Amino acid sequence: MTAKLTKWFKQETVFCIALALALASMILVPPSAAYWGYIDFSTLGLLFCLMAVVSGFRRLGLFDWLARRLLTRVGNFRLLGGVLVLLCFFSSMLITNDVALLTFAPLSITLLQITGKQRYLIGILVLQTVAANLGSMLTPVGNPQNLYLFQLSGMGLAGFIRLLLPYAALSLGLLLISCFWLPAETGVALPPEPFSLWTQQGWRARLLLHLSLFFLSLLAVVQLFPWWLLLTVVSAACLLWDRPVFKQVDISLLLTFVFFFIFIGNISAIPAVKTFLQSFVTGKEMAVAVLSSQLISNVPAAVLLSGFTQNYPSLLIGVDIGGLGTLIASMASLISYRFYTKTENCRVGRYLLIFTGVNVAFLLPNLLLYAYIGV
Repeated sequence: MTAKLTKWFKQETVFCIALALALASMILVPPSAAYWGYIDFSTLGLLFCLMAVVSGFRRLGLFDWLARRLLTRVGNFRLLGGVLVLLCFFSSMLITNDVALLTFAPLSITLLQITGKQRYLIGILVLQTVAANLGSMLTPVGNPQNLYLFQLSGMGLAGFIRLLLPYAALSLGLLLISCFWLPAETGVALPPEPFSLWTQQGWRARLLLHLSLFFLSLLAVVQLFPWWLLLTVVSAACLLWDRPVFKQVDISLLLTFVFFFIFIGNISAIPAVKTFLQSFVTGKEMAVAVLSSQLISNVPAAVLLSGFTQNYPSLLIGVDIGGLGTLIASMASLISYRFYTKTENCRVGRYLLIFTGVNVAFLLPNLLLYAYIGV
């Protein structure tokens, strides 16, 4: 029992911290009806819907099928590695960094094992992780902190993309350069597909269902469709036609948001504490966001710091590039790490060393870019 609790705590550390902070703050500000006003239900509803819809795509095997279609056109190993990395970069903009890594990290492990290129596995997985975290920052639906700050700030879609485009472009350039580390060996043989999308029973109806729900989700993100109506439609549709997707919705992430909302609301209700934290964060949003992300991850850092500043552009940039650095700076990084630790003859120490070095190598140019162009 103790071992199971310890394992669960390690997997849900941020959730436990958020719960502890919320409970501690309740001592200072007892629960009341005002708590309902703390919670951003629109962000929670949109997150739930996006996770459910993307889970439907994953259950269909759509992302794996698309990846294999692209990879069949690859002629050498350098291109193979480059495609695997860029798949994470571009797909994360629409399906989130978490889902990109859940989909393409296992595919990379399989491909490199079968082609006998395991010695490049750590490098490719690390680059995929960096690619997913940095590619996801370009769109509001790319990661949870983007969705939250996009909803909170009232920023327009064009302004949002324009703000983060320089950092995404710089990151893409660095990724392309990094891929030249791979050898340009020819004769790369890809393994056969484990299944075909087209042979699944009722695949057309399910694909059409989730494409329609995804389109409605995008409309809701840019506030052209009511979030509460989207939540109703997605819940009803999945309940009727694709119930297993609910098992893949990250409830702990949603509850983590709720607990941080409660903590921020309670702290903000104490004038002296709110004033102190505002003075600490104001004018230093970007730096504080990057440093906070290294310790508590960028999603909770975004929720936590948003209660003490109105400078959302700097905060947004800070938590997005703050996903680079430590292994927990972005919780998505743990996904590829866990996949690697399950491979045969894994070298965890070497992985962490390379991971940290590559992350710092991508973080520093982005920090310099911010220092040069600002917001």
